Amino acid sequence: MEYPTNDRNKVKRLPKRGHYDQETIFGILDDAFLCHVGFEIAGQPYVIPTAYGRDGEVLYLHGSSKSRMIQHLATGAPLCLTVTHLDGLVLARSAFHHSMNYRSAVIFGTATLVEGEEKMHALEVISEQILKGRWAEVRQPNPTEMKATSVLRITIEQASAKIRTGPPGDEAEDYALPIWAGVVPAELTFQDPLPDPAMDQAHELPASVKALARK
Repeated sequence: MEYPTNDRNKVKRLPKRGHYDQETIFGILDDAFLCHVGFEIAGQPYVIPTAYGRDGEVLYLHGSSKSRMIQHLATGAPLCLTVTHLDGLVLARSAFHHSMNYRSAVIFGTATLVEGEEKMHALEVISEQILKGRWAEVRQPNPTEMKATSVLRITIEQASAKIRTGPPGDEAEDYALPIWAGVVPAELTFQDPLPDPAMDQAHELPASVKALARK
């Protein structure tokens, strides 16, 4: 499936890097858990970083029930959600042609409040997006915590992805310059876990953390 395109989501700068198919867009979403959500209140734009989870064609966000973002988006106000992966620094022979290799997705849609059994499911989806397997290892939210937390379900109306790969693209006359050029790959990695000093006894690392450490 491809998302319909118009002036809102069409990639105009270097359109050959644009993608509109769900497989590409969902792949970018599934490789991350941090997004930035843009919205406007009374003419003032805001962009808020937050965690998310994807379940099929639905995205979930959560936050305090008193959150300005949550309360505003729950009214059905339009939103724009972005996810970006930095895959490498592209170092050219000229300053002008330096760039980055990246994968980015831009989502347009609206949100509704999640209630009932779906709310707990949505929180599990977000938890599993961040660290697969952790939800089953910990205490589940109690009624007080659930009341203090609101969850939004985002309906994706339109979306696009933009991807850059490969080496720098220098001017023809610059290739003879005695300057190193190429790509420095980049990826998100996690360091050795640090146990909470408040634990009253030694505990073996849970499976979710062990799996993360192997990545």
